[in-house]
Amino acid sequence: MTHVVDPKHAEVPLTLDEAPPRTLGVLDQGAFWANLGVSLLGFSFALFLINPLLDDNPLTMTAAVTATVVGSLVGTAMVGLAAIPGVQTGKPAMVLLRGLFGARLSYVPTVLNIIQMLGWGAFELWVISMGAQAIFGDAVPYAVWVVVAGAITTGLTIYPLGAIRLIRRVVTVGVIISTVWFAVTLLQSAPVQTGGSWDAFAPAVDFVIALSVSWVPLAADFARHSRSSSAAFTGVVSGYTIAQVACLAIGVYAVAIAGHDAVLNDPTAVFGPFVAAPLGALFFGVLVLRETDQSFANVYSVAMSLQNLMPRVDRRLFSVAIGVLTIGVALLVDVNSYSAFLSIIGAVFVPMLGVLVVDYFVLGTARTWDTSENAPSRWLMIIPWALGFCAWWLLAAPSTIPWWAAIWDGARAALGFTRQPWMSAAVGAFLVAGLVTLAIGRVRRR
Repeated sequence: MTHVVDPKHAEVPLTLDEAPPRTLGVLDQGAFWANLGVSLLGFSFALFLINPLLDDNPLTMTAAVTATVVGSLVGTAMVGLAAIPGVQTGKPAMVLLRGLFGARLSYVPTVLNIIQMLGWGAFELWVISMGAQAIFGDAVPYAVWVVVAGAITTGLTIYPLGAIRLIRRVVTVGVIISTVWFAVTLLQSAPVQTGGSWDAFAPAVDFVIALSVSWVPLAADFARHSRSSSAAFTGVVSGYTIAQVACLAIGVYAVAIAGHDAVLNDPTAVFGPFVAAPLGALFFGVLVLRETDQSFANVYSVAMSLQNLMPRVDRRLFSVAIGVLTIGVALLVDVNSYSAFLSIIGAVFVPMLGVLVVDYFVLGTARTWDTSENAPSRWLMIIPWALGFCAWWLLAAPSTIPWWAAIWDGARAALGFTRQPWMSAAVGAFLVAGLVTLAIGRVRRR
């Protein structure tokens, strides 16, 4: 007698040899991405939104909000585009890159994605633990919170589609109520925001885009279970944009209450105004518990990335191993390097997305997209990716890493190029990578 699984309770196959169930509608995707858009880290990141160059010339409130909306729309559109091939092929994100670069060359971005998602997951465990300590104090050691959060994360990763259904049905309601509560209470107690200019508008937009496009390398991991491309794209853009704009806007007022210098020296200082608000501990606890969906998404993406390297290994084994490793990294993490970490992520994956979008959608290679284990190497695709990476750093605001900033300052001087304040590194890198890909495609056809 054949056992039939109810599609509503279907789970992700254990290996890449099995077809993925298509059970996620636009509400599932929208709720999932909305929860990813609300981050405890995002509240402290509002400091870099207001003053991305960390100088004496911050943005006006109007400029900061506008940068948030523009950056979120651009960034989530990129994530949405990255999701569509996952729906159409049914393949995870890194397996998709076999079609872009070839099977063996896809291992390069796969390893980079494993490193960055492992880092993201560790940062999320760190922020969950610090958030819990902001509520309960030091009675429970930091390491204990990390282990508890890591255990929850690993459990969700073993049952990923069940986790998404739980988020849509239960978690999203609590997050909406908590977000609205803090928006009202913090707005009432925050000092009036005055002064500033629009001079750093482009770097602020780039920063918001970087927050969004950090999800590009895992978009297809979840989109492959969508019922349609429109459900995946709409869910990403609408859910994540609304949530991220709300999160950063609330963060602006939380940073103002906590003090800019205090948050710059200690990102967790932004938690204080939330906990101090009426019923703050209760609603902040909801947001802390919800943060596990961020660590879940990252750990699950690492497991999917590893399956590109070892497609027949049970993903549950990867989930447990990566969960344990993420806990270990979280105990040693350095949060002070986070802003630079985001820049590196954007510089790598934004131009890669530009190559993929043009090659897949514009040049029409979707019809012959080869995601097999023997997909031939496409060395020419490395060229636009590399040029897009260089374009990012030529157009970007100076890096906070001195030796890296010196390299690109020297490159600008050698080229006789002067970066203008209105230039966007993210948009420029995407366009350079895409246009070079288009040129290569046209030449090859001729």
